[in-house]
Amino acid sequence: MAIDKIWVLAESADGAPTPVTLELLTKAREVGSTVEAVTWGADTASLAGTLGEYGATGVYDVGDIGDALPGVPVAAAMAELIKGGNKPDAIFFAQSYEGRDIAGRLSVKLDTPVLTNVTGLVAGDGALSSEHPVFGGEIVTAKFTGDGPALFVIRAKSFAAEPGGGGAATVTAASVPDVAATNTAKVVGRHVEERSGPKLDEAAVVVSGGRGLGEASNYALIEELAKLLHGAAGASRAIVDAGWVPYSHQVGQTGKTVKPTVYVACGISGATQHLVGMKGSKNIVAVNKDQEAPIFSVADLGIVGDVHKVLPALIEALKAKG
Repeated sequence: MAIDKIWVLAESADGAPTPVTLELLTKAREVGSTVEAVTWGADTASLAGTLGEYGATGVYDVGDIGDALPGVPVAAAMAELIKGGNKPDAIFFAQSYEGRDIAGRLSVKLDTPVLTNVTGLVAGDGALSSEHPVFGGEIVTAKFTGDGPALFVIRAKSFAAEPGGGGAATVTAASVPDVAATNTAKVVGRHVEERSGPKLDEAAVVVSGGRGLGEASNYALIEELAKLLHGAAGASRAIVDAGWVPYSHQVGQTGKTVKPTVYVACGISGATQHLVGMKGSKNIVAVNKDQEAPIFSVADLGIVGDVHKVLPALIEALKAKG
């Protein structure tokens, strides 16, 4: 049985909905009869075509919030809509900084719980059951029993994004009530991390390094191999915590979830925390000198060997091919 109405918090970047927004719309379209989006920005109308193509029939536009953080005004506008009688059965948020902030604030305003770290949703008996990885990989299920709306914060790459062929969504203004002093925080600057090649969570090939690299300088091998394969460089939590690479490179339960065509794990033992973030990859290649390493349990191809010898050999072979 489909859910009657689902809202999706639609985030955008560079003038387009984020990939995870399209994933959530696709899933909402699958399990809900009516899908609507809530978004904000200076040119929301430009998003209506893509949001409609992926399933939204309507868009609630909070408008241009200027240099304010979105948490306060967007959550307030959503709460106002709901308290005014426009109440969805469920709301999907991406597990992003903005998604978590808005979901948390809305949870307080509505006095309703929020389920986070969702990786699966199943519709049945007019309600949604959510799936959550715990203890590094075991899956537990949860279900809201109250009047809702049910709030779900969902990890990226949990669902595939597929267009549904719908027309442009209808845009309706959503007013922000008086939020007084709670909206005084302002964005005073933005920093975009320099990078080359595809984004980690969008790349078709990901090459990740772990503690087996030995020292921070050896991460250059990961970056070089990723570049030769036209992919992105990732990392295990161990070397992120050690300060070898930024957190933005981390793959795993507390980092990014990736589902590339090829995932190459180099010097990564395969702790369950890491596996959660990459085991959905289509083809997994593991390089580790310990033949008993857990990473080999999910690998399609395993190379038992020293990464300091295997990686230079792979790099030279790729260079030789031109």
